[in-house]
Amino acid sequence: MSRRTFLRTTGLLSASGILAGLYTWQVEPFWLEFVRRKLPIVDLPKSLVGKTLLQISDIHVGNRFDYQFIIDSFKRASALEPDIVVYTGDFVSWEDEQQLRQLREVMAHAVKGTLGTFAILGNHDYGHNWGEETVADEIVGILSGADVRTLRNETVVVNGLHLTGIDDLWGTNFNPSSATSGIDPAAANLVLCHNPDVCDMDVWNGYRGWILSGHTHGGQCKPPFLPPPLLPVKNRRYTAGAFDLGDGRQLYINRALGHSQQVRFNVRPEITVFTLA
Repeated sequence: MSRRTFLRTTGLLSASGILAGLYTWQVEPFWLEFVRRKLPIVDLPKSLVGKTLLQISDIHVGNRFDYQFIIDSFKRASALEPDIVVYTGDFVSWEDEQQLRQLREVMAHAVKGTLGTFAILGNHDYGHNWGEETVADEIVGILSGADVRTLRNETVVVNGLHLTGIDDLWGTNFNPSSATSGIDPAAANLVLCHNPDVCDMDVWNGYRGWILSGHTHGGQCKPPFLPPPLLPVKNRRYTAGAFDLGDGRQLYINRALGHSQQVRFNVRPEITVFTLA
């Protein structure tokens, strides 16, 4: 290889690396995708067939990226006029009480469902080391002020759909058996559970149906045709998208709207738009 060819090749590789870095830092983290899919629920009331259920997960409001992106995304999602909206945890990237003010600012623009708006908490909503119950309580209060009801190991009925929320696996209020013991198998059911690792625990009391989760962010960076190298779960199968758990349960993992750090590659931020069926 001649010196000129070597320098040209090196220059092209350097330029490609710079462009890839800019893309993962400034483009894909803010390139929102609305993922649309059907959500078949056994014994769903006819009045809910065709209705829209919108899932938002892991908004991570804080200082790690410009959360104006979250507000802008909320405005776009609100224009869809969803019937039911569920938030599946990690509302903040907790550092200090500053995040409470920031979350109030963001949730002033919260996406709301015409039939109801519900949430569960994630591990980051429990403050430092996931052990600050007072932080979780403050976040629940902010959500309530935005007309979002937080489900903490409890079930609510929305026009005949039984919606159960399990508190976070790593938080101080994790009690899945209490949550699932109240599920009526003869009803139309849907479960919200932030961390998909809970799916592998013996806490489901025979539940059959869909579970909506978040937590993984899809790994945030994923090489083409390969699994993401970093995932915050024990079960490395749980990346993003739909999974058949093989026992009548189906799992859907949202890729997250926010990010733990401002970097994404091949894993765009997601809001999921389900059509109930």
